Amino acid sequence: MSELPPCPKCGSAYSYEDGALLICPECAHEWSANGDGADEGPVWKDANGNVLADGDTVTLIKDLKLKGGGGTIKVGTKVKNIRLVEGDHDIDCKVDGFGPMMLKSEFVKKV
Repeated sequence: MSELPPCPKCGSAYSYEDGALLICPECAHEWSANGDGADEGPVWKDANGNVLADGDTVTLIKDLKLKGGGGTIKVGTKVKNIRLVEGDHDIDCKVDGFGPMMLKSEFVKKV
């Protein structure tokens, strides 16, 4: 059994392999198994586990109520040209009929 390197983000010794990536079960950090040490930055995934990128088109998988009595964005609403940002709400976008807003990637799926 070969020794896997500890997580570069939190130092956990419990990293495991998943294809070409190493994954830390404690902080969910993913890094390349080739050992070059280069950090590619954050990886955003949709509700199905597909990797998201700037400019993608996504659809909502659940109704989202807007704060302030602005209404509800319905399931299946298509959002085009998303922009990924770091933070609690990780998708910056414009939703037709509602305007600019921030969404969580766990409530969308890639089209």
